[in-house]
Amino acid sequence: MILAPLPFPSDAAGWADFVTERRADRIARVHGIDARLTSETALTTAERLELWNDADIALAEALSEAYVVSEAHPDAEVRDIAESQVQAVESLSAARLLNRDLWKSFADASAEGLDDDQARLLTHLLRDFRRGGVELEAADRERARQLADRDTALSLAFSRNIRDGRREITVPVDGLAGMPQDFIDAHPADEHGRVTLSTDYPDLMPIRDYAHERATRVALVNAYNDLAWPENDAILAELLEVRAERARLLGYPDWADYETETRMIGAGAEIPAFLSRLDDASRAATDAEYPILLERLRRDVPDADEVSIADFWYLLGAIKREQYDVDAQLVRSYFPFERVVAGVLEVTGRLLDVEYVSVDVPAWHADVQSFDVVRGGDRLGRIHLDLHPREGKFSHAACFPLAPGVSGRVLPEAALLCNFSRGLLEHDEVVTFFHEFGHLVHDILGGRQRFARFSGVATEWDFVEAPSQLLEEWAWDAEVLASFSANADGEPIPADLVERMRTADAFGRALEVRRQLGHANVSYHLHVDRPADLQAETERLYAASSPVQPLHGLHSYAGFGHLTGYGACYYTYQWSLVIARDLLSGFAAGLMDSEAARRYRTEVLERGGSRDAQDLVEAFLGRPSSFEAYRRWLSGE
Repeated sequence: MILAPLPFPSDAAGWADFVTERRADRIARVHGIDARLTSETALTTAERLELWNDADIALAEALSEAYVVSEAHPDAEVRDIAESQVQAVESLSAARLLNRDLWKSFADASAEGLDDDQARLLTHLLRDFRRGGVELEAADRERARQLADRDTALSLAFSRNIRDGRREITVPVDGLAGMPQDFIDAHPADEHGRVTLSTDYPDLMPIRDYAHERATRVALVNAYNDLAWPENDAILAELLEVRAERARLLGYPDWADYETETRMIGAGAEIPAFLSRLDDASRAATDAEYPILLERLRRDVPDADEVSIADFWYLLGAIKREQYDVDAQLVRSYFPFERVVAGVLEVTGRLLDVEYVSVDVPAWHADVQSFDVVRGGDRLGRIHLDLHPREGKFSHAACFPLAPGVSGRVLPEAALLCNFSRGLLEHDEVVTFFHEFGHLVHDILGGRQRFARFSGVATEWDFVEAPSQLLEEWAWDAEVLASFSANADGEPIPADLVERMRTADAFGRALEVRRQLGHANVSYHLHVDRPADLQAETERLYAASSPVQPLHGLHSYAGFGHLTGYGACYYTYQWSLVIARDLLSGFAAGLMDSEAARRYRTEVLERGGSRDAQDLVEAFLGRPSSFEAYRRWLSGE
């Protein structure tokens, strides 16, 4: 059976109807399914699970389509309409898990005769009902519904304010000293001799890396760290209280315990224990690295008494240039945007035995490039790349599902929303592209599941980043980079330069882990402790987590988008990195080793969420995952 991709509108006027009419159709379908589940008592358990799967498909389609449009459509009115559809679908999903008649249709059903996939779905479904609050008394069930709806509304508002919170500053022309010439050419001075810079990534990241003038770096990072403030201050405070009340109502000590029940880590108390392990593992290298940064800063600012986050990337670049002979401006000259896109497609195509076939189809913006993912003439899915910043668009880099892959029924589709320059890319951006593309291929290759509940990246949430973090390694391989990089003379990046880049990358690695430790501590402690003064406590947590200090008096939590989706669990990034460094050992014969790639594809990516993550890892490695590879990586061994 040939599955059809999503039928996007061919004209701008059709997008509002696209998200409203398709959502209405799917919600009507779900209501019909629920009526059958609660009235047709003769249904077998297997038949009930198939019906629930039908509803899962409908809800996932409606939610994913509306969510992407809300984050990416150029028309603010369409984004607002789509956001309201997201709210409606999320509300229905939460209400279904509070419906006792629906619950009883599964709680009272016999598990006898179910195969492994069906039994797994039933187990997860009953857990979802319990976590939704279905076993509570009527008044508490209603309160649980209200809290779930409020969580969704606050989370959407928080994200919207970040998306719309772009800031600009102006600096004198000499404030661009040290910047690449193409950056200077793209930022002409106005009639007052000043240059406008924005918090968009194509401005922010080069300024952080190259601006000699500390005042320029500090001014732009200041603006970025106050993104969505003060709008998100009250929103976040309420969100933290809503989540705490939800957790207590559902029988959990705090929101971290609620979230971790379904994750590899297993319990909220394990988060600070894991973070303490990261603290211990990174301390010695951090103690060696930080004085080098401070000494280098004092060459420019003799009376400096601390390295701030506005200095961090600039100093790393200076040290790597001066001590390791790695000039980031030279490195970026090998990575024109178009070559990077083609390279990521070609490399991952070879690795995963797929071909990306460009398709000329309508999308939400002219920037979007769409491709069918094909193997042996069989279309496995469709991807959409939306890679440049614009007003009102999601302002970071992430993969968004569009259609949940279900074998024989729904073609998997997903989109990347990123904010890359149209010119030369920093090597960090190349790494980011590989990372996000890892989510994309996981979603597509894992999109041939029997049940939508386990499609694509639907693994435990603290495993989700591991495949993407693994794919980052391909952005550090000399042969891989040489296959698509080229400078203005058409020359690929030299292998000896890549080797120096790899050596230099080890410096500052522990400090970067400490920066991530700060994010994880903020994520966890804001949710668990719910401080009265969000600004003071966030600043204290960052200051305590790393010797590289936050800029004082700012409100970075207001623009910390992961506080909604990741909640108390930003630890996920380092937890999954431990796994990713271990998965890399399966490619001991080389990153493009076809046998290792085949095993990884079939045992990890193509399984989606149909198995527990620890089983996926063990199936590929032939053993349980270990902390040792991460420890060696962190120490530069």
